[in-house]
Amino acid sequence: MDWPRLGAKPFFAPRHYHWRSVFDNQEYVTKYALLGSGGKHGQRIDASDGVNEFGLAVQKLTFTNGSQLVEEPTPGKMHLAPFELSFHLLANYRSVQEIIDDIENIELMADTHSLLKYGHSELHFAACDPTGRIVVVEPVTQPIEIIENPLGVLTNSNHFDRQINRLEKYLEFTPAFENGTVPLNTPRVTTGNVSGKSIPPGSYSPGSRFIRAAYLKERIDLPDDETAAFDNCWHLLDSVNVPKSSAHQPTYSVYRAAVACESRNYYYQPYHAKSVVKIQLTDDMIQRTEPIFFDVANEVTFQEFN
Repeated sequence: MDWPRLGAKPFFAPRHYHWRSVFDNQEYVTKYALLGSGGKHGQRIDASDGVNEFGLAVQKLTFTNGSQLVEEPTPGKMHLAPFELSFHLLANYRSVQEIIDDIENIELMADTHSLLKYGHSELHFAACDPTGRIVVVEPVTQPIEIIENPLGVLTNSNHFDRQINRLEKYLEFTPAFENGTVPLNTPRVTTGNVSGKSIPPGSYSPGSRFIRAAYLKERIDLPDDETAAFDNCWHLLDSVNVPKSSAHQPTYSVYRAAVACESRNYYYQPYHAKSVVKIQLTDDMIQRTEPIFFDVANEVTFQEFN
């Protein structure tokens, strides 16, 4: 997550949590418990990413020059500020398919008629669940568009199809990927043949990071268990982690996170910390009735030997 400063930490939100939208002050009550990163803002929790009790995981990302927000609310639909969608999805849906089935009932609103002005909030979202299904949720149309994403990589760039087309310069997709018939939980969607292909770019632009992450994800050794999968994730993120460079750009990678949909484990590491926090959304935690915010030290520490 790239911001000018760290503004999120691990949290737990319980079932039946009451919150209000900044768009119209409408009160909502959540169905499911969730664990993720975010912060409490007034009468709501802003979730950047997380996993719920059914193993549904959602992340929100910046979507530069891509969002088409709704100006006039449609009666009978749910009206949310764009940045509220990730929390709503985690708190109310059990699977990617449930999101797809209900997405037409949600409108992401411009702030034309909002009670709190929040500007043109441009975001898109990734969602996955224990079936291995991964989708991109993009507010480029109404109803909101859902795009299947068996590649499993998403960055801030708009026009997901354009990003996929650019990737063909660096990797060769399988016929199943080209035909849209990739089975669930297929770990690789390219042939491994890079003969005559270009070398991935090294910049930190969203497009370059997308290519680099996808390229390395398709070539890294496949993990045997969750610990190895976490290790893979962290090494892949190393290739796209933006170092703090105040004189040259305002944002940097303030934290990184990963979830395991099957175990409901959440992994979190702020920028300065060299160790990783692991929190599990256990059955006992799910029974709690109050939110929890976990304080994580964002500082360098050492294991010292004398």
